[in-house]
Amino acid sequence: MGVNVLTKKSLIIIPAFNEEASITDTVKSVEALKEFDYIVINDGSKDKTLEILEKNQFNYLDLPVNLGIGGAMQTGYKYALRNNYDYAIQLDADGQHNPKDLKKLIDEIETKNYDMVIGSRFVEKTAYKGSFIRRLGIFYFYKLIHVLTGNKVTDPTSGYRIVNNKIIKEFSEYYPQDYPEVEVVVDLAKKGYKINEIRVDMNARQGGVSSITPIKSIYYMIKVTYFSLVRKVF
Repeated sequence: MGVNVLTKKSLIIIPAFNEEASITDTVKSVEALKEFDYIVINDGSKDKTLEILEKNQFNYLDLPVNLGIGGAMQTGYKYALRNNYDYAIQLDADGQHNPKDLKKLIDEIETKNYDMVIGSRFVEKTAYKGSFIRRLGIFYFYKLIHVLTGNKVTDPTSGYRIVNNKIIKEFSEYYPQDYPEVEVVVDLAKKGYKINEIRVDMNARQGGVSSITPIKSIYYMIKVTYFSLVRKVF
């Protein structure tokens, strides 16, 4: 692990499933900052992702089977808890998240005492241009969260987020297995945790194929709505 020169210990968690096209550039961009520890969670990849991690001697944990984004991230949070990190940051392996925004996320959570800070494409105008269907889904979840919690989260599906050690403990004990981003926001808001958003820049996917197909998008909306309602009630 690299030496962390920031005030507190921060771990970047990089979940990776079949990301052979982008994982090298993603990890090297993080290593170039020389201020963060990181761990790649290889989520049972069937391509050359594991081979690349081994060849480059990157820091990684290898899951023997694919657990999905929830299982991969929970593995990372368990690792963060076990190694006494103050903050944990999710950074996607496909190159969409800009590592230059890492310091902004840490500064926001550290100086303003938030429990979670989400990197948003919409809290301020950015160059991001997603498909109409994707933007419609994001708006739907924005409205759902607002109705259920009173919180206004403009980019609820963003995976670029940082949490403090209280949330690391929460997530190490329970984390939704698939499409967790919206569900955990509702859960944390219900428990009274402080959540904020800041502007970040998102890149286009640098390789590979998104796992979210049109059919899965419909399942995503139904599943997340159901579990968010259940969490609100109970």
